[in-house]
Amino acid sequence: MSKELEKKKIAILGSTGSIGTQALEIAREQSDKIEIEVLTANSNADLLIKQAIEFKPNHVVIADDSKYKIVKDALDKYDIKVFSGNKAIADLMEITSAEIVLTAMVGYSGLLPTIKAIENKKKIALANKETLVVAGELITSLCAEHKVNLIPVDSEHSAIFQCLVGEDLNTIDKIILTASGGPFRGKKVNELLEITKKEALKHPNWTMGAKITIDSASLMNKGLEVIEAKWLFGLENNQIDVVVHPQSIIHSMVEFNDGSIKAQMGLPDMKLPIHYAFFYPERTKTNFKRLSFKEMNMLTFEEPDKQTFRNLGLAYEAMEAGGNKACILNAANEIAVEAFLNDRIKFLQIAEINETCMNKVHFIKQPTLEDYISTDSEARLVAKSLIR
Repeated sequence: MSKELEKKKIAILGSTGSIGTQALEIAREQSDKIEIEVLTANSNADLLIKQAIEFKPNHVVIADDSKYKIVKDALDKYDIKVFSGNKAIADLMEITSAEIVLTAMVGYSGLLPTIKAIENKKKIALANKETLVVAGELITSLCAEHKVNLIPVDSEHSAIFQCLVGEDLNTIDKIILTASGGPFRGKKVNELLEITKKEALKHPNWTMGAKITIDSASLMNKGLEVIEAKWLFGLENNQIDVVVHPQSIIHSMVEFNDGSIKAQMGLPDMKLPIHYAFFYPERTKTNFKRLSFKEMNMLTFEEPDKQTFRNLGLAYEAMEAGGNKACILNAANEIAVEAFLNDRIKFLQIAEINETCMNKVHFIKQPTLEDYISTDSEARLVAKSLIR
């Protein structure tokens, strides 16, 4: 068999974002092993065009319909089919020859394409945590029905996944997700009253997109990861702990019923979990920078402050309630974070809006896909009504 036939064919949904661009760095470095079949972007037409010209995928989608002609005209002389709109991203999952789909779209928009990819038996490299937060029960049942592997790309969930390889899931006592604590670790409410967007976007350890960086600052990102972990690993609510680990060296841990704890460690580099997801179950050599224990002075741990960083507590409440409650929380948070990034609300108001929406939006105990879609719309409307 030729090397060309052995290449992994990959679709990257959200190729112009932080995860997508790092995935393409891996594809560039391992061009003998990876072939890019699909690239999609929300509105960054210029970067999408540049990526498409370099990697020459079969299909490209720009979600923003107003940018379609720009992308189409730029790629006209290449043998690349260009589409536009979010529906096109989902529809493409039925026809692409990609065997692996990296879902790196931001927020709720990743749900329907992920469902379509699962229904078409694509291996999922999941970087869109909101998919499981919004509809975890639906997604996991679909994966079981279609016998699809779902490999997490979040560094924390990838760490748990790696710790569990070869283990009996019934022997888990609990998992421990680590959090850096973000740029405001140790601060109290009165110190966060006048936090600026610029301050909130300065993450101490990770380079990420604006939305996830704000979520990390408010600890909402960790809250969403708690809900995601429940569905990824089939856990009870009381089996998921969070510990603040400012160095971001231990990415997460698993405690087993005999008292043993496994931890996965490495430098804070998202290329590691992306690479692992692409090549799992194999480990292939990389040239990534290695962790040196000789250069590490200490690893520290502390309890998260759920009173100051209310979003983490709200996520646990949503997980406990079940139904569409996490869908409500996610939708409200997307609107609130967007408002904060546009200087329309203050930092602490993000959690206030999220909590109000969780109390106001209609609760459905056993939601269908249609219920999730309507819940998302309703929660966004309520959140918008709370922003002056």
